[in-house]
Amino acid sequence: MTIHIGAEPGDIAETVLLPGDPRRAEWAANTFLDAPRCVNEVRGMLGYTGTWMGQPVTVHGSGMGMPSLSIYVNELIRDYGAKTIIRIGSAGAMQESVAMRDLVFAMTATSLSTPSLGFFRELNFAPSADFGLLRAAVAAAEARGMPHHVGGIYSSDVFYDERPDLNEALVRHGVLAVEMETAELYTLAARYGARALSVLTISDHLLTGEDLPSDDREKSFGDMVEVALQAAFA
Repeated sequence: MTIHIGAEPGDIAETVLLPGDPRRAEWAANTFLDAPRCVNEVRGMLGYTGTWMGQPVTVHGSGMGMPSLSIYVNELIRDYGAKTIIRIGSAGAMQESVAMRDLVFAMTATSLSTPSLGFFRELNFAPSADFGLLRAAVAAAEARGMPHHVGGIYSSDVFYDERPDLNEALVRHGVLAVEMETAELYTLAARYGARALSVLTISDHLLTGEDLPSDDREKSFGDMVEVALQAAFA
């Protein structure tokens, strides 16, 4: 057990899918894993372990934002031996070419700051995905005919952003989408020698103002989970 995860030794698989919402973790585990069992519910942050195609998998919530994710990724890797962590989450599109429900595979993640800023001090570290996972995710999406994009994203510190000038600069520089976690995930994976990737579903669009209807979300998020699992064990 750790401060934030109540799982026993051996309860956490080496491969972890990491949605932000603990209820999405519960849904993904019950939908895609065989014999899932709850291994954590400390502070309501649910985690489940089961198997997919015979392979052990844990699906664990991370909460919203980089500080929350940092807590769980540190403990999952350092204390429970997780070696592959794939974030499965939603994102807001920042390019006209990126449509609702499209998948985005984050090759890099730009940020204003992360919880690791104090560690690097004056260094501007460039967080990036594991190439093997990225390549496998692209192959899985192509095989299933899923619209997808590969490139840089923006990990924001805030949900209610009041910096239109910053958004305009990010759009101008080709940033595909915005979310709130990936930059720290990639930084921690690099620090611990683990593999990491963010597989994101576009649920809203900053340029058009579109939002994905709630009754459409499950199918779109299901595609994301399938691609993440295939990439993890390619």
